[in-house]
Parts: sequence; structure tokens; C-alpha cells
Amino acid sequence: MTSVATADRVTESQSGFVKAMTLTDATMLVAGSMIGSGIFIVSADIARNVISPFWLIMAWVVTGVITLLGALAYGELAAMYPRAGGQYVFLRESMGPLMGFLYGWTLFIVIQTGTIAAVAVAFGRFLGVLWPAITPDRFAWFPQADICVPWLGCRDASSQAIQLGLTPQRLIALISVWVLTWINLRGVREGKIIQTSLTLVKTGALALLILLGLTLGRNASAIAANFGTGRFMGDVDVTGLFIVAFGTALVGSLFSSDAWNNVTFAAAEVKDAKRNLPRALAMGTGLVTLLYIMANFAYLSVLPLQGDPNGAGVLERGIQFATQDRVGTAAAEVIFGPAGVVIMAIAILISTFGCNNGLILAGARVYWAMARDGVFFRRAGTLSKHHVPSTALIVQAIWTTLLCLTGTYGQLLNYVIFAALVFYVLTTIGLFILRRTRPDAERPYRAIGYPVLPALYIVLAAAVAVILLIAERTRTEAVGGLVLVLIGVPVYFLWRKLERAPA
Repeated sequence: MTSVATADRVTESQSGFVKAMTLTDATMLVAGSMIGSGIFIVSADIARNVISPFWLIMAWVVTGVITLLGALAYGELAAMYPRAGGQYVFLRESMGPLMGFLYGWTLFIVIQTGTIAAVAVAFGRFLGVLWPAITPDRFAWFPQADICVPWLGCRDASSQAIQLGLTPQRLIALISVWVLTWINLRGVREGKIIQTSLTLVKTGALALLILLGLTLGRNASAIAANFGTGRFMGDVDVTGLFIVAFGTALVGSLFSSDAWNNVTFAAAEVKDAKRNLPRALAMGTGLVTLLYIMANFAYLSVLPLQGDPNGAGVLERGIQFATQDRVGTAAAEVIFGPAGVVIMAIAILISTFGCNNGLILAGARVYWAMARDGVFFRRAGTLSKHHVPSTALIVQAIWTTLLCLTGTYGQLLNYVIFAALVFYVLTTIGLFILRRTRPDAERPYRAIGYPVLPALYIVLAAAVAVILLIAERTRTEAVGGLVLVLIGVPVYFLWRKLERAPA
């Protein structure tokens, strides 16, 4: 009988990847890819939609439940297919190569690269807090234009136009992307050291903010406003309209909790992957879910939920109208005084840098797997002397650079929310398909609570997707995301045709 260790060595020699990530590293990749700048910002938008402290907390609880259920279901698939590519492989094996390609296509066009671009610009934006010269103003010497694209919801040059150009913030974003790409080109060991180290630092910083917010930073007026008699639940009539509003409010919290599946992309580099991947998924998502819920309790202990958009101070503006939605910064300012702005900026710089390292490391492994199947650039299917998909890393960085220069990543991310949820649902349906079509396949880990919990995940994620499709606020973005996915169908057949063509 082949031992687990021997099986790992065989996998390594066949793929060329180096199994360098331990359970701790894999868990930190899950957590580190999830925690970016979202937890410090999106609670403001959620608060404006749900109105009451209770429903703000429930938004994060529901998001956490959905994320954990997804992670538990994916654990079985990850243990079955501990290969580079992760979710792409799961969809290919359960629903065929076209479905796998559509996921990989969407991942490359916007999900992964768009997220990297957005997080990188957030890094530049918060560096601007420490260095005011880093502004969002475009350089006059660099080509620039405002291009209106109706498909993106733009109706005139001032409405969601593509703002082509280079700004100090975007320049910092590009530098950070290419520095992290260079680090990951050096090898998976270098990438995982950065990832594990920065994730430990940022989770510690978030935990400290929570601890101080719940103890020394507690504000009597905020406590009374949020937790006083009749205040916590608020005057919310739970009707169909509110359910739709609540569902659309989950957009921010779901994306703040996204990228938990990225560890499956790098499965070929995880030691004892069949055992450690399910554990890393469960522990990483569980840790971040707990931190996110407690962070919002901390915010509510420091800041009133409701506020005045024209308020002069952080307490007057509250969570709903925190300056530029920077709720974490507002809370830190109450706790530490003016120095809190600088402290939080440093914390978010560490958080976004570490988040992007995980996204850059993991995403390239999907394009490597696609190239090996003949549906991506052939050279992306090779490994460098450092045992990493160097061409895939470089192609990913180039496309991310273009997104940064166009400034459209924010709009594109909104368009793909619906598509991302659909792929999560389809992948979990794939779990049921594989149970039926491959009943004798090796399953080192079986999804906890199968079939009830995976089915519950499908229902919850699909319900949010349907709400996004019918809600007026998000309908255009949902349809646009679906169109973006469907464009991949002719691209797939064209790519396969070119692949079969004689060299």
C-alpha cells in the first residue's frame, strides 16, 4: 500500500510543484486571502441598508454561515483532487471542461485580477494617509481619457466612465503588484513566508482592535445608542422589501469574506494535502468569521450605528456615514485619538499587502492548470527552475496592470458578484454529482452533514444570487456578470480550435 508521504512525493515529481506549505501555512493562506480592507470599510454601506445594529451583526453572521458551509463542502472536493487549480479542477471533473473553463475565464478576466487591482489601489490609498502626495489625481504627462461604456452602466462621461490614466495611487498599486509577483517568482517558500508572517500580524492587529473596542475604547453614548432598550433590534419591518435590501447588503460582507477557496488553487504545494486542505478551509474560514463578527461588535461599542452625514466628528457621523466609509479608522480614532488614523492606515497597509500576496500566489496555479488542458496560453503551463508557474504569474500581473490603469476594476467586481455566487453553487452541486457518478472514488474527507449542509449552502448562496438578480440596485450588475461569463463560451471553442490547429 502506498503511504501518504510516498503519494505526496509522486505528485511532486509528476507536477514539478514543491510541497512547501504546512497546515499552518495553508490556514494562513485561507485567512490572509480573506482579510483585506473590506472589514474596515463595508460595514458603513451595510449599516445604511439595514438600519439596525442587530441586522448589521446578522449580515456578518449570515455571511459567516454561508462561507463556513461552503468551506466544509469544498473540503471533500479538495481532498479528492489535491491538484493545482482547485475549483477549476472540481468543476472540470464534475461538470465537464467547458464549465471548468468558464470559471477559469471569469477568474482571470476579473474575479482574481480585478480583486488584486482593487486591493492594490486600496494599498495605495491608505499609503496616501501617511504620505499625502499619493493622490488619486491622474498624471498630466500620462495618456488619459474618460470613456463611457453603456454596458458598464455609464450614460455620460461623468457617470462610471472608464478613467484611463496613471495616478500616484495607481503607481503605488502597480509597484506593489510587481514586487509581490517578483517574490512569488522566487519560489513558493518565499511566497508562503510573506503570507504566513503578514497574516499573523494582521490577524493580531484586528484582534487587538476588537479587544480595545470592547474594553478600553467602549463609548457610553455609542453603547446607549446601539444597545439601549429597543435600540439593538431597531424599528425594522421584516417584509419582502427588507429581505431584498438585506440580501443586497450582503454584497460587501460576502466579498470581504471571499477568496477562502484560494488555498485549493495551490493544493499541489500543500503537505499531506488530502488531510490538511479540509482542515485549513474549516479553520481559516472559522477564524475569519469569528474575527469579523467580533469586529462589528467592537465598532458598535465605539461608534453609534446611525449618524449625520454632515456631522463634524466621528461620533456624530457614526458607522453609517464614517468618512469615506472607513469605519475601522473612525473606531481607531475614538480609541487612540488623532494617532488612530495613522495606526489604522499602517494596519490596513499590512492587511492589503498580505491579502494580495495570497491572491497572486494562488491565482497563477489556476491558469497553469488551464494551460495544461490547452485552454490558456501554452507557456503558462510550464514551471520555472524555482518550481512556480512563472509565465502564469507574469500574465496575471500584466492583466492586473491594465485593470489598474483603466480604473474599471471596481465596476467589474460589482458585475461579477452574481457570477461568483453562481460558480460557488455549481461547484457544490458538483459534489452531489461526483457522489453519484464516482461513488467508489477515494474520499479521504467526507463533507460534514452531507447532504443537508451542502444543500443548505446551495439554497442560501442561490437565494442571495436571485436577490441580486431581481433587486433594482444590483440587477444591472448581476446581468452584466452573467454576460461576462457567457462570453467565455465562444472563447472556449475558439481556443480549443486554435489548440488543435497545426503549429
